[in-house]
Order: sequence, then C-alpha cells, then structure tokens
Amino acid sequence: MASINPHINFNGNAEEAFNFYQSVFGGAFAKIIRFKDLASDEFPVAPHEANKIMHIALPIGNSVLMANDVPEILGTTNENENRSKIVISAESKEEADKLFNGLSVDGQVEMPISDSPWGTYFGMFRDKYGIEWMIDFDPNYKGQI
Repeated sequence: MASINPHINFNGNAEEAFNFYQSVFGGAFAKIIRFKDLASDEFPVAPHEANKIMHIALPIGNSVLMANDVPEILGTTNENENRSKIVISAESKEEADKLFNGLSVDGQVEMPISDSPWGTYFGMFRDKYGIEWMIDFDPNYKGQI
C-alpha cells in the first residue's frame, strides 16, 4: 500500500522548525543534508546558504515528515498562503491533546480541539512556522484516516 509523506518548504528556518517538531513527536532525524553537502562545480552554493537544509526527514509512526529550505534563487515560500494541511490521526484523546497543545504553541488556533459534530475529537491550527495542521482522534476507527 502506498503511503503519504508530507513535504514542507521553508525560507531558511527548516532546521529550527524540525527541532521544534522533534521536541513534540520525539524520535530521531532519519536524514539531514545541507546544501554545502552537495556543493560542487556543477552545483555551486552561496556561502550564506551553505548550512541551510537541502533535505531533512523525521519519521513519525509509519510516515515521514520531510522538508527543505528554498534557495534564494528560487524565490520565497509564502508562509501565509500554505493552503495544504498535515493531518495527524492520533491513537488516543490524550495523544491528540499532547500533539495539539505542543504543536500549536505560539501559533494560531483555527478550531480548538474538542468533540466535533461528526463524532471525532478534532482541532485545527497554523503553527508558529505557518504550517497548517489538523489533529483528529476517532474512537471508533483503528487506523489512519
């Protein structure tokens, strides 16, 4: 079965964001590649971008959250117009609360986590890095959405 692994673009703060995500989810980074690691005559890297993240991966359950910093030559990511959301299917109400409360610190809550009209425990927010998240726990469903 195919799996879905979200990938996020950042404007130079991917490492900071992923250290924050790691503090909430736990675990260890599967991979961190900096632009300087790929520098060559064919792929020159500006000194001020050398330590930026070319690829970072954080395993979470059976999925992997991945990201990179966008090189300045490609422009910037509009952090206020990221209209896709990362959905987390929690295994318990306690886990849903922990993830919601941890990830939403200094962010903007769009829908506080609570019992939803459709029968799940649900909340939605934009984190302090502009990434949009939905946390869901369905007591009647064992698995992912």
